[in-house]
Amino acid sequence: MVSVEKCDSYEYEKIKSAVQKCADNLGGFGKYIKKGEIVLIKPNLIAKKEPDDAATTHPYVVAAIAELVSAQGAKAIIGDSPGGPFNAAVLKALYKTTGMEDAAALSGASLSYDTTSTTVDNPSGERLKKLTVTNMALKADKIISAAKFKSHSMMYLTGAAKNMYGTIPGTTKAEYHFFCQDTASFANALIDICLFTKPVLSFTDAVYGMEGNGPTGGDKRFIGAIIASENPFEADLAMAQTAGAKPEEIPMLKEAIRRRLCTDEAKKLEFCGCAPEQFIMSDFKIPRNKSIYFLGDNVPVFLENFIKRHMSPKPVFNSALCIGCGECMRSCPAKVITMPQHFPVADIQNCIRCYCCQELCPKKAVTIKVPAVLKLMAKF
Repeated sequence: MVSVEKCDSYEYEKIKSAVQKCADNLGGFGKYIKKGEIVLIKPNLIAKKEPDDAATTHPYVVAAIAELVSAQGAKAIIGDSPGGPFNAAVLKALYKTTGMEDAAALSGASLSYDTTSTTVDNPSGERLKKLTVTNMALKADKIISAAKFKSHSMMYLTGAAKNMYGTIPGTTKAEYHFFCQDTASFANALIDICLFTKPVLSFTDAVYGMEGNGPTGGDKRFIGAIIASENPFEADLAMAQTAGAKPEEIPMLKEAIRRRLCTDEAKKLEFCGCAPEQFIMSDFKIPRNKSIYFLGDNVPVFLENFIKRHMSPKPVFNSALCIGCGECMRSCPAKVITMPQHFPVADIQNCIRCYCCQELCPKKAVTIKVPAVLKLMAKF
């Protein structure tokens, strides 16, 4: 079941009302949260971005969830692990810029500065049999996902399920990117992480989302809704419907459907609250790039390598916007970016197309260039 409620602004009382209604439609917070429990509210804090940038979960959405969790007699803790370094100083700056300090003050929640992690067995995982997970997630009795509705250069859309990637500590994310280089493999890694962390409720901040060059460099887009579900994959299927996307176009949804974690069509979902049709956008910009492996599985290796090298989307660096900070170089899992003369240069032949450089650039100086042939293919 997916709960959708209209919310046309970030006015706190409107946000709180929409979050409360979403939860009530699903049985209420008391169905999921018990007195005395420690509840981690896990927003999408991908990078040090202002709330108005629409790259991170709005602090009022997080505050509303935290306040309503606390009303159950539970201890609400707000925490996340962004991309890149993971230490107390980074978290302090992150929480301040993204408005999480304000969210904590408004709701009475605590902010987590626990940067320790533990490697655990994950025998039921399809792609990841072991996981390194932040202790802020492992120590919580329950986790609530507070995601952001955004486009994504690699996964096309990012919402509730992918939000749990933030339970993996900082630079360990880069290792997972490196060992899961194709979209299907990475999608299954994300699914494994989500299933391990088991969020009991998943909210998606869809008041304003991001389209185009997401998840950090795109354009702000008004949607006007809060989405919630017990099942993060169903929440993401509803998000895809709202974005006008087919499930098979979204790598993680395609794999979740194969693994029977959600139905294969949004029209088969059970909705409560507002009618989801009123939020559907016909012109939402998603980076739909068809696979480069369109010649099948029996092409010669030299031809496959040629296609990868010359026909894949690739990062392009804008010299007018780049400030030479080196964040793209530090965040590159494949270590193929260098900074001669304080400007990034990528070894495209060995680029794994994870687009972490684009995700974590603080100045939107990285765009993903799609070859003309792939643009043409995307129309068919």
